[in-house]
Amino acid sequence: MKKNIILGVFAVGILAVSSCEKELDYTPTGVLSSSDLTSPKAIDGLVTSAYAAIGNGDMIGPIYSNWVYGSVRSDDTYKGGGGTGDVGEIDALEHYNLVQPTMDAFVTRTWRNLFKSISRCNVALRAVTGLDEAAYPEKKSRLAELHFLRAHSYFTMKLLYKNIPIFDENVSQEEILQISNDLSNEESWNKIAADFQYAIDNLPEVQPELARANKLAAQAYLAKLRLYQAYEQDVNHKVTNINKSRLQEVVNLAKAVVSSGKYSLSPDIAENFLPETENGPESIFAIQFSINDGTTAGRMSYEDGLNYPHGASQYGCCGFHAGSQNLVNAHTTDANGWPNFDSFNNSIADLSIATVDPRLDHTIGIDGHPYKYDNTLPFSNSWVRDAGVYGNFHTMRFQQAASSGSYFKLGPFMGTAKNYDILRFDDVLLILAEAYIQLGQQDLALPLINQVRERAANSTSKLKKADGTFASKYNVKAIHK
Repeated sequence: MKKNIILGVFAVGILAVSSCEKELDYTPTGVLSSSDLTSPKAIDGLVTSAYAAIGNGDMIGPIYSNWVYGSVRSDDTYKGGGGTGDVGEIDALEHYNLVQPTMDAFVTRTWRNLFKSISRCNVALRAVTGLDEAAYPEKKSRLAELHFLRAHSYFTMKLLYKNIPIFDENVSQEEILQISNDLSNEESWNKIAADFQYAIDNLPEVQPELARANKLAAQAYLAKLRLYQAYEQDVNHKVTNINKSRLQEVVNLAKAVVSSGKYSLSPDIAENFLPETENGPESIFAIQFSINDGTTAGRMSYEDGLNYPHGASQYGCCGFHAGSQNLVNAHTTDANGWPNFDSFNNSIADLSIATVDPRLDHTIGIDGHPYKYDNTLPFSNSWVRDAGVYGNFHTMRFQQAASSGSYFKLGPFMGTAKNYDILRFDDVLLILAEAYIQLGQQDLALPLINQVRERAANSTSKLKKADGTFASKYNVKAIHK
């Protein structure tokens, strides 16, 4: 039966071609043949395609925001939406149920999207390698950029899935199918690290084009990888040792980025989450998005498209990614302006009297507080979709105001052209601080932590209500011994 169907389709195809031969006698636009991929310009387009791929996640197969795998599973947020059955795969992940192979949404789709990005890197690496440097002066840099992009995707996969097959551009399709994912943690981390090291060795500190990976971005990313690797674990994920030599690698790499003087903290943390100030002094590497770029809907980010308030007329869908009480409590501070480490979660924080870190109002939608810095549009509990299950708080950091030029509504879903930072300077400061702490060098760590805290204390100018007052009582100060 299968053979007859194939033959039947083939026969219909012959008839179709023969009956409209003239109409089909042309090269379709948007289709590349192998002969099209020999020029430096065409091959440089493959590199651009590899950059695009790391932003090609979607609402049910995220590869960069990872709000489901990170925020929801850590209890910083709840799934949200219209009850536990609404996108039930997230509900299962929220309850730490065993991942099932039937979870095509999210778990499987993210896997596919990440391997698509790796595939684009490998295709581009093969093509760039075949060019002579005299014809393609950017060859050295482009090869290093592709190693960086591939390492980024493998790093994400390693965090999410742990045991992954790792292969490079020299492996055939047939050989890929035979590659095992049964690698030790050390071996898999080192394979990914080799790509970042290649990028460090071959990239300039400053790129002529803003969005391209540079040497400092590769050093920052490798520092992050080595920090994860330093926490050695057994098969049950219990940390059995903290590798001091790996921590020293972290220190050396992170210090190189800090001492370069190329990056600094943005004066107000809000600048990291608004399109008007994207690619600012704090951004080390970001996925680039666009709108009004000559295409139908722009090059938009939709991974957070489910996460706008449901009841607000400006948005309308879908109420996912609800901030947790635990996260709100964690932003409360004591009389010194320090975190309530010992007691923050002993009771429900009363925000009418509690003092808080200003980063709370940059992160979570709270009744009566300005939503996304628009003091004419305070967040309302009436915007919450299912308060009985998920509470009244909502996500806000990665959303954009409906009035923003970066905001785009596609049917019931929302997208944004705001770039997505993969690495920021504050990440590097805290990576370096953590390494110092684990090395017993707290005196070196504390000034780095306080840089971030002092910036938080200064990040209040966009948080005022319409009457000029603040919705919260802010109190965050540097930590002293």
